[in-house]
Amino acid sequence: MMEIKDIFVRDIYRPINGVVKADQKNEAVVWQELDEYVVTKEILRHFYELIKAYLLTIDTPNNPAITDSMGVWVSGFFGSGKSHLIKILSYILGNIEARNPETGDLKHAVAFFESKITDPMFYADIKRAASYETDVVLFNIDSKADPSDGKAAILSVFWRVFNEMQGFSKDSLELAEMERYLSRQGKFEKFCKTFKEIHGSDWQEERDSYLLHQDEVVETLSKVFGKSRETAKAWFEQKINKTTITIETFATQVKEYLDNKGANHRIVFLVDEMGQFIGEDTNLMLNLQTITEDLGRLCGGRAWLIVTSQEAIDFVLENLKGSKANDFSKIQGRFKTKISLSGSNTDEVIQARLLEKTAQARLKLEELFSQKGDILKNQLSFTAESATLTSYTDTNSFVKNYPFVPYHFQILQKVFESIRKTGFAGHHLSQGERSMLDAFQNAAQEFSSKEIGALVPMYAFYPCIESFLDTSVKRSIDQAAENAVFDDFDIRLLKTLFLIRHVNILRPSIENIVTLCINEVDADRIALKRRIEESLVRLEQGHLIGSSGDLYYFLTNEEREVSQEIKSIEISSSEENRLISEIIFDEILKDKDKHRYSEYKKDYPFNRICDGIPHKTKTTHDLSVEIITPMNDDLAKDKASCIMYST
Repeated sequence: MMEIKDIFVRDIYRPINGVVKADQKNEAVVWQELDEYVVTKEILRHFYELIKAYLLTIDTPNNPAITDSMGVWVSGFFGSGKSHLIKILSYILGNIEARNPETGDLKHAVAFFESKITDPMFYADIKRAASYETDVVLFNIDSKADPSDGKAAILSVFWRVFNEMQGFSKDSLELAEMERYLSRQGKFEKFCKTFKEIHGSDWQEERDSYLLHQDEVVETLSKVFGKSRETAKAWFEQKINKTTITIETFATQVKEYLDNKGANHRIVFLVDEMGQFIGEDTNLMLNLQTITEDLGRLCGGRAWLIVTSQEAIDFVLENLKGSKANDFSKIQGRFKTKISLSGSNTDEVIQARLLEKTAQARLKLEELFSQKGDILKNQLSFTAESATLTSYTDTNSFVKNYPFVPYHFQILQKVFESIRKTGFAGHHLSQGERSMLDAFQNAAQEFSSKEIGALVPMYAFYPCIESFLDTSVKRSIDQAAENAVFDDFDIRLLKTLFLIRHVNILRPSIENIVTLCINEVDADRIALKRRIEESLVRLEQGHLIGSSGDLYYFLTNEEREVSQEIKSIEISSSEENRLISEIIFDEILKDKDKHRYSEYKKDYPFNRICDGIPHKTKTTHDLSVEIITPMNDDLAKDKASCIMYST
């Protein structure tokens, strides 16, 4: 039999850049990101919209109504592909050359898309957009920001990355202005060379500690400009101490840079996690709005700003502290191109990058489904309330998704989203340090040595989020694993319940839990259900889960404490019976203490009894109605005894 690790076209253990990071630009990563990028239907639609807007500013350079709208707001929840999209855009618009790490061959970024985009006219548009000389500045704003910058944090970051791109100081905005002046005068290279002659080290290595080398800097400036040391010192101190950094100055410097490069030169700032960085800070949004306005007004469509956010721009504006969305109405016009990634095609991406099967594997899987397809459809079914979750629809669906099931994509997206929103996870998950692709690769690797016929159960996805869960959440599962009362299956079940704790598309009933835990095509569903029922009893007795009717829930720390306090209170059986009796006869069956016999128009009163104890009054009537509840230890769990007792 063939093992799961042998059924894929690509090595399941190869390093996949599942987490796209703006600053990760080594050759192997760049080639893989371009080569394996999947242009889904959703991505294709957004690509078309963006390239069309980009080319419009090129074709109508003198129309402010168009050139001022040079912002793109890319939104989407965790794992929807925002970061990957803007990084691919940076490769295309920057017209980079990628090197194949195996062969050494070079290939332009746009060439990777000739086979990915079937519309030749649109592909020609992409090539045209890539043909203009463009500087691309891609960065994660949170990693570049200095908390001490306060209200001007966004402006300071833009200054830093703009200076860094030109080879100027990224740590000192004032020093960068001095370097920019030297560059403008055509003396920057001479300055660096003279400084090395005087000091013995490269200027780029020493400039971070320029205050220690003021004497050498002044002497260098004196020689470069042919001025006295006193004059050079006075100029240097003025540049360092009196440089004013404003948004308009920044936009003016960008325009001057573009003008010096030529009329067709462009610059694109691609900023990851902008929405999360702004959060609820009105000042930061004002900062972004003014930067966007000034770049649009001064640069005439030659400077573009593309940002990502977990939320749409409307949602971000509505949630700003002390602000209403219409206070920032101008920014809506600047970010005219709005891309909302739903992640609805995540399965398509993972199928293409990870799950593509070899020809031999396809034949074996097709044969397996023809034999077991009907059984699988019954095995992998959910109750009516969770009917939106999809299983295998046909042979092709089975081959494309195996060893996973289509509903895994739906559930796992909700798992990541719910964990981030409910605060179970630490900072890293909210920053998007993991991806759906990562999760599926890890789960596939765990089951890679199994033979064809094995299926990946839901609990296999737990390790992919375990490393960045809050300690308080993780501790309860770790402690349960160390407790001899619970076996390995109990812990796997606990992990499953944790994953679906806040997934609103799935009711945690026993039948649905059984479906999530099936780990092979020929699993005995009845035996698995029996095992799960036994496990649920142990977990509930250990205060790790709670139940409500036929539903079972992972208990958070607070819920666990409440549950333990409730169960520690001793209540007499007579009190329990009285309360249950009141609920049944006074609330549910209220005023039902007699039966009207219509033919004789006569009322027949009857005794009301709960678990053998009369409700409120003694049994004085000829007729009786008795309710048997789960609290009745003698009868509730034995149907035969109940029937005999009723007779």
